Amino acid sequence: MQVPLEVSYRNVEKTGDIESLLRRRVSKLEQICDYMISCRVAIEQLHRRQQTANPYRVRIDVTVPPGHKLIARRISIEGEREEPLAANLRRAFDAMERQLRELVEKQRADVKKHPETEVMALVEQIFPEKDYGFLRTLDGRQVYFHRNSVLHGEFERLKTGTGVRFSEELGEKGVQATTVEIEDKPGSNV
Repeated sequence: MQVPLEVSYRNVEKTGDIESLLRRRVSKLEQICDYMISCRVAIEQLHRRQQTANPYRVRIDVTVPPGHKLIARRISIEGEREEPLAANLRRAFDAMERQLRELVEKQRADVKKHPETEVMALVEQIFPEKDYGFLRTLDGRQVYFHRNSVLHGEFERLKTGTGVRFSEELGEKGVQATTVEIEDKPGSNV
């Protein structure tokens, strides 16, 4: 973490066991997300009311680039069995771990595709009057494409044998290209 762990206590005695639990759980968060910026933990014991439990409230704030702020809270509610502080901390950290895992997975999935990861193919057939055609991939698959999927309005430049990069998805009638970009045209240095 770029910012050291911050822990605040209110109406709660700071003990070695609680400190040790906090450090272990924060270390686990750092294993899930090693680029976490900061982690703040606030622990408090709510004021005692007559004939009710004296519950603990735990709040964990984590900051992850680029500007994500995650919050996990745990508080015993009236009528719920009173839990010790360590149990409330574990539950709050469990919730934060779930949030952090979801964010990290989402961030990994959102990594932008680079052109070199898109599939190469050749134009196998083209029907200009009907605004569509078929590509033949390097592994021999045939993929449908429409005029609207050709980037930069270059549908007219496509000829049989033109090399293209494309992205695909499963459509109603099978695999289809969502984007087609000309890489090279037979007999030219495009």
